[in-house]
Amino acid sequence: MTGQTTRQVESLAMLADPTRRRLHDAVTTSPDGLSREQAAEAAGVPPHSARFHLDRLVEAGLLDVVERRLSGRTGPGAGRPAKVYRRASGTVAVSVPPRRYDLVASVFAAAVERSLGGEELAAALADEARSAGADDARTSVADGDDEERTTTVLASRGFAPYATDEGIRLRNCPFDALAKDHTALVCGVNRDYVSGVVDGLGCRGLSAVLDPGEDRCCVRISRER
Repeated sequence: MTGQTTRQVESLAMLADPTRRRLHDAVTTSPDGLSREQAAEAAGVPPHSARFHLDRLVEAGLLDVVERRLSGRTGPGAGRPAKVYRRASGTVAVSVPPRRYDLVASVFAAAVERSLGGEELAAALADEARSAGADDARTSVADGDDEERTTTVLASRGFAPYATDEGIRLRNCPFDALAKDHTALVCGVNRDYVSGVVDGLGCRGLSAVLDPGEDRCCVRISRER
């Protein structure tokens, strides 16, 4: 399990606590958010206890907090702004094994936009997938030799890489459901994304090739001889 997935699991596990779940539900079903006192009343929780649990939900990324005057008044005499808890702007989701449909969706969307401007769709799709891989490689903090750094980047995206005598195989396809219905399209995106990672890391002796098989990603990273 990657570090990111572990953090997401830990965040969602907080909702197993009945008090936090009631507070979370009260806040996220309110269109304008709730103050500590309002959330406590809605969830049937003592205010002093609500503050602790609400702040923990904010730390976990499950709620956001802003400061706002609940009276709606401004200027002198309007009173101090209060903490208002509201639905988190981000998303916390966990899939085992990891799936990254947000990644493939962003690649597809960017390619379609370019095709609407006159570019050939297949070429735009390949270029966007490579660019996404290269961007992930450049922003990584992977250490070690070429294979170790490549493994680190691909693990962070849910590919579950592992070393073999042939190079690196990928145990998991992060786009599995989509790949089942559009195999050739998604496998091509996988290959181009992995190629982008390899190129972005400056790995001269590795190359991404299509090598589909049962219960694994269609891409293998081979060592060039």
